[in-house]
Amino acid sequence: MNQHYPFVNPPLPYAYDALEPYIDAKTMMLHHDRHLQTYVDNLNRILKNYPEYQSFSLEGLILYQSSLPSEIQIPVHNNAGGIYNHIFFFSNLKAPGSQKLSLPCSAYINSVFGSLDAFLDAFRKAALSVFGSGYAWLVMDATGRLNIITTANQDTPLQLNLRPLLNLDVWEHAYYLKHYNNRDDYITDWFHVVDWDRVSSSCYTGRAR
Repeated sequence: MNQHYPFVNPPLPYAYDALEPYIDAKTMMLHHDRHLQTYVDNLNRILKNYPEYQSFSLEGLILYQSSLPSEIQIPVHNNAGGIYNHIFFFSNLKAPGSQKLSLPCSAYINSVFGSLDAFLDAFRKAALSVFGSGYAWLVMDATGRLNIITTANQDTPLQLNLRPLLNLDVWEHAYYLKHYNNRDDYITDWFHVVDWDRVSSSCYTGRAR
């Protein structure tokens, strides 16, 4: 996406119905075209009258929000985080298929969590533990260690000096049309459309830093 003001909503890298039957086309359309677009519009509107901060990148706005005027710190935090988290979420999905975590990432996950099934179970429990709105993440710290964390609302791992590898949006708008209030079923379906090849590549790149 455009890394500076005015920010734009990048198109999905697949069709709205590409994740069927696990995530329905209408949810994808509303999630991307309405929810994400609202964050983009809000952030542009906030920065319109602050030209001295329009050169900040999206990550810069998130990481250095304390340097912004106090009256826009929280709105920028919420909307810049909303853009970052949503784009990251959409970019790590793909049409369902037989792709799986590949070496070396699968071996690394096994060494940390015990097995791929144990990792998936831990990730599910983390996602279910989010009270209200937020995300579950697979992250890597500065030493290359993997961990699963959760964030509330539109907080990001960037503020914790963590490198995100995968996230799951558990705001109700991400699943309510198809799964109603059954977040567990949504998580099960989401596992089928994760782009594990991309996750594995990010995991390998992170360890090689």
